[in-house]
Amino acid sequence: MQVDLEEGDDGAQVARLPRFQQAVFQRQRLRRFAIGLGTLAALGLVLGFFIGLFAPQTLWPALLFNQSAALLVLVAGLQSAWWVTQWRARAMNPLAPVADADEAEVPEGWYERLLEDFSQRWLMLLRKIGAPTLWLGGWVLLALLCVEQAWNLDLPPAALGVSATIGATVALTLAFGLLVLERQLAQENGAQWPEAGTLAQLTRMVIISLVLGAACLFFVKETSVWPVRLVVLIGLLPGFVAFELLLRAVLSLFSPHREQLEPPLLARSFGADLLRWPPQPLLALQHELHHRFGIDLRQVWAFTYMRRAFIPVLGVVAFVGWSLTGVHEIPLQGRGIYERFGKPVTVLGPGLHAGLPWPLGRVLAVENGVVHELATSVGETSVPVQADPADGPAPMTANRLWDASHVNDKSQVIASSRADKQSFQIVNMDVRFVYRIGLSDQAALAATYNSADVPTLIRSTASRILVHDFASRTLDGLLGEDRVGLAEEIGRAVQADLEKLDSGVEILATVVEAIHPPAGAANAYHGVQAAQIGAQALIARERGAAAEATHQAQLQASIARDQAMATAHEINATAKATDLKFTAEQKACANAGQAFVLEQYLSQLSQGLTNARLLVLDHRLGGNNNAPTIDLRTFTLPADPALSRKTAQPGAAH
Repeated sequence: MQVDLEEGDDGAQVARLPRFQQAVFQRQRLRRFAIGLGTLAALGLVLGFFIGLFAPQTLWPALLFNQSAALLVLVAGLQSAWWVTQWRARAMNPLAPVADADEAEVPEGWYERLLEDFSQRWLMLLRKIGAPTLWLGGWVLLALLCVEQAWNLDLPPAALGVSATIGATVALTLAFGLLVLERQLAQENGAQWPEAGTLAQLTRMVIISLVLGAACLFFVKETSVWPVRLVVLIGLLPGFVAFELLLRAVLSLFSPHREQLEPPLLARSFGADLLRWPPQPLLALQHELHHRFGIDLRQVWAFTYMRRAFIPVLGVVAFVGWSLTGVHEIPLQGRGIYERFGKPVTVLGPGLHAGLPWPLGRVLAVENGVVHELATSVGETSVPVQADPADGPAPMTANRLWDASHVNDKSQVIASSRADKQSFQIVNMDVRFVYRIGLSDQAALAATYNSADVPTLIRSTASRILVHDFASRTLDGLLGEDRVGLAEEIGRAVQADLEKLDSGVEILATVVEAIHPPAGAANAYHGVQAAQIGAQALIARERGAAAEATHQAQLQASIARDQAMATAHEINATAKATDLKFTAEQKACANAGQAFVLEQYLSQLSQGLTNARLLVLDHRLGGNNNAPTIDLRTFTLPADPALSRKTAQPGAAH
């Protein structure tokens, strides 16, 4: 029952209560425990941080962070109990309030008044929340952060040697010391120390974490994965308790706080209360309901009847559940082989089927038309499959360059012939098989009972076929004409061997992804190919130059011949035209006489004097006695001075 000092419970009355009498001693013990365990938690965090910087892929950071988180949760519980004992100690010896004679100075400027108002509001808010709630929330948040840092389920197993033994010894020593503390807290009287039981539960949680961590250190090996996984999963226990305490701290903000009322312990954990033997979760829930809400489930007859009928009902439910194991659902892409007393009876199709319950009857799952792709290289199993974005860079699996090493490439010895000498070469190839389990019932039975691992069977058979087939092939043939029918031949040979083994596997397609020399010899092979291509290109270039010169000479000869023929035709045509013209003029002269001659004379004179400025004088003008009259006023002298002088002489023009 909580004590309320406002209702008349003064110091003399509360002094008679045992928990108030032991408050000072309990506060000192809690302070020592909190400081010691807090120092250990800080040391674990520092060690985990530095080890994580230099060896992040070991289990030490995860183990130290999880153990530190458990210790921080216990420190949070100890400090929460310390606040309660401090209130009781103050209630035993209340301090008289001291009045401040000097009045507080009032800030003068607006900026100072704003800061004062802001600080007063924050102080009032923090006072309403309370220091116990803030400290509890801070500790559990730090613990949750430690658990989050330790959460890594991809840690590889590794042998730790002597350090694992030392770490396990330290953990067990600390667990033994906490066990002594837990026994002391568990044996405390509830009237003298009500919070001792809750602190014992939190201590029990830390002990379990330390013991599990020591067990993991004792059994850690290079081949054991479960110790590494368990070290990471240990953090779930303190993480769950820390989350519950954080939730209680948040919910306490909505509860009324009075300084005169005895505060309750905030660090109560229902999860830590379950860490007892034998576990009694229903009893703990019943106790909480009766203590918190006053509900006593022991007086309800329905719960009493349920407790009595629990075992018969549980037996009937278990029998019905066992009977339902005989009902099997087979998906659309699957089949099932029904075995009755270990003997295969029939092949079941998709749907619901009923039979004898387990282990009298069972159904083995078989694929129904599911298509698989298998590479001959065993390196494919160690490559994680990840989706690449459509607009991102090309994945490494799409790199088909010869000078790059591919995961699915497999080296193969092939034949070689150089200078009439037989030898061998090495080639890398990527051959894939697309297969499925046969659709018949006999194929399903054969694939289930005749082979333990179908992919391994196909890979081993294909490897043997490839060794036998490639021994008689050369590199030039594989890179040339032999590659066309290579996939079909390999597929037929592998399918024939699988049928002889009665494997029930059907090869749908054989895909030759790549065949090339090894990555180390790819550059040398490229050099040989480049030299051959260069020689062929040089020959082709010289042949082209010779053909170009020949055609150029033929073109020049053709042009000269055509030009000579055109000139000859032109001269011949001109001669013929001149001959025709001469013949015509002879005939015209014979027919017209002097008129034709005068006409030709005038025509030639007109052609010769087309661009000249002429002044024609005829002696027949004016009769025989009258000389012609020339008006020299409009006559323009020629540009030549000699001609001007001749024109000016009398009698020069007739």
